Amino acid sequence: MMCGVDEAGRGPVLGPLVVAAVMLENDAPLRELGVRDSKKLNARRREELAPRIKELARVEIEVVPVEVIDEKTNDHLLNELEAEVFARLIDKLGPECAYIDACDPNERRFSSMVSGRLVCRPRLVCEHKADVRYPVVSAASIIAKTVRDAQVRELEALVGEPIGTGYAHDPTTRAFLEKWINKNGVPPPQTRRSWATTKRAESLARNSRLTDWD
Repeated sequence: MMCGVDEAGRGPVLGPLVVAAVMLENDAPLRELGVRDSKKLNARRREELAPRIKELARVEIEVVPVEVIDEKTNDHLLNELEAEVFARLIDKLGPECAYIDACDPNERRFSSMVSGRLVCRPRLVCEHKADVRYPVVSAASIIAKTVRDAQVRELEALVGEPIGTGYAHDPTTRAFLEKWINKNGVPPPQTRRSWATTKRAESLARNSRLTDWD
């Protein structure tokens, strides 16, 4: 049995990190299904493929909340956090071979981080852009992305206004974050407080309030 592991949401300022692992006997059914790296598919296509992948394979998912991400980021341990979650999902599946998308610039270092946390002993293939090269990792990326997108939409419903993708480069996300903090004095739910984008928005809000007082 083979599995692929990938994440969605490492970089956004809003919302959780989602890691998914997908396992099946071989990747031929995934090739026939036409899975690709989730970033190369639109949301509608990902939503179509996700349930099909779940029919073909065993799937494990872990959603990492922003509080945990902030704790690890402040300690400069974000790569270790991902390695822990990757290893946990691989152990749940117990594959003979695991393909993982390396989040560390050094592929060997990240492979060692994961293997050192494993109980089972699969053959590990740890590469950059594994989500492009291996359909089983592409499938994991699709599952992770659809779960994260759903979480972002739930947050949008909670706050009652558009929040965009949750990424700092998204003007809608930045505008929402700055408006919320300026109005409420604290970041909105599901915000990564350790992110520079959040700290900058908080600083702008403080300066704005001081200017208003003057």
